[in-house]
Amino acid sequence: MDAAGQESFVDFVNNRSAALLKTAVLLSGGDRHAGEDLLQNALIKAAGRWGRIDEPEAYVRRILYRQQVSRWRLKGRRRELTVAEPPDRGSGTDGQGAAELRLVMREALSRLTARQRTVLVLRFFEDLPEADVARLLGCSVGTVRSTTHRSLARLRAHAPELTALGGSGAEQPPSRNLAAVEVRP
Repeated sequence: MDAAGQESFVDFVNNRSAALLKTAVLLSGGDRHAGEDLLQNALIKAAGRWGRIDEPEAYVRRILYRQQVSRWRLKGRRRELTVAEPPDRGSGTDGQGAAELRLVMREALSRLTARQRTVLVLRFFEDLPEADVARLLGCSVGTVRSTTHRSLARLRAHAPELTALGGSGAEQPPSRNLAAVEVRP
């Protein structure tokens, strides 16, 4: 990579890494370290082809999605994190509702399979149409629809409190709360 390409790559990383990290952390089930690894590997791959990339952010996002798909295809069963006691839930009202929503959503997302999580992140956090998700994941639109349906049903079953925490009751499905999951860089 020449000096101009190197400078543009550094600028891209400085300007877009926070947004890309947010997506990577969501794709990895809320695990910040796994998200950082996912993003770092994607940036390494992009750096090797930097001079030939027309749309850098789209290219890096595509790498993120495909790497995550490869992880869940190869991994089989995922490891679960067990803790001695569940986290305390206070009764304060000063911004605690949003924090509680983020915690509940992260927990609910961690209960999904990597494939289900990936489909929900692409559909509702990235706001991609079903056809684009299918193209990115290398599957049919019907597979995306059925995976989305099963994922939302599983979210509702494992975390019915998402509807109550969302503030608007039954008319707001838990999937719309996905954007409320804040990932701090």
